[in-house]
Parts: sequence; structure tokens; C-alpha cells
Amino acid sequence: MTARELLAHPVRMRIVHALRGRALTTGRLCELLPDVSKAMVYRHVEALAAGEVLEVAEERRVRGAVERTFRLRDATIDTEDLTVDDYRRGFDLAMATLLAEFTAYLDRDGVDPTADLVGFRQHAIWLSRPELEELIADLRKVIVPRLGNGPGGDRSRYLLSPILFPGEALPTDG
Repeated sequence: MTARELLAHPVRMRIVHALRGRALTTGRLCELLPDVSKAMVYRHVEALAAGEVLEVAEERRVRGAVERTFRLRDATIDTEDLTVDDYRRGFDLAMATLLAEFTAYLDRDGVDPTADLVGFRQHAIWLSRPELEELIADLRKVIVPRLGNGPGGDRSRYLLSPILFPGEALPTDG
């Protein structure tokens, strides 16, 4: 199964999201995905490892058993090879994953979206190709340095999901 096929499951995609920028044991993943059964988390971690999406970062003995800590393999998908249907499936998966993550957040005890500064907005903006490229570069300047932040102190983990695509072209005046 290819990485693309492996990631075509919302739970596997949530595992990948949970591992971004850190290494975790399967037990810790179970704690982060309380709405998913332990058996399902273990099964999906095994599939992701077998498919070389995940790699073992560390192994240690715990009460006679081997506990593995997993991390994402460094890999990128070449978008030049994607078809329109690949983009459609990828977007469907991203939306299903986002919905699953947001639902899991809302199902937590004591959730307070206002206090947590939860937000979702949609803006229609008119941009030339150079302006679009400048916007993307500006977003990268703001986001990329923060991707290296690790847990600790007063940091909370947030899921940021920028989505950018051309809207319907509207007739212009003139």
C-alpha cells in the first residue's frame, strides 16, 4: 500500500497529525485519541510503520515488553504527480480529519472554545499571481519558524489548517 493509500483513513491521518514534530509511544497516541479504541490505534500505527510512513525512534524495555516510540519519516509527496482526483481525495481526507479532530476537541470535558481562542474564517480575496506568491511566502515566514516549537512550559498544541484555492471567477465591472 502506498503512503497516499495509507493516509486515506481519518484515524491514520490523525495519528500522523499527532506525530508532527514529535515522537510518541503508541500508548501516548491512545491518550491523545481517546475517542479511538486502543486496538484500532495499535493496528493503524502498525500499518503506518509497515508502510514506512512512521519509523521507530526508540525502543526500550518496560516490564518485560518492548515499548516503541514512533516518529514520522521525512518524506514529501511530489504534487506534480497528483491528478485532479488525487487532489479531490486528499482534500476529502483533510476535511474528514479536520472534522474528526474538531469533534474530538469539542467532546473533551470542560471544553471552552472561546477561552481557547478557537477560530475559523473564510475570506475571499482578489490576488494577481505575484500577489498570491507573496501571500504564500508571507504565511510561510510566519508559520514555518513555529513548526519547530516543542511541548513544554505554557504551550498548548494547536491544529492550523490553511486551505487556499481559487474561487469561482466573478464577472468584473468595466
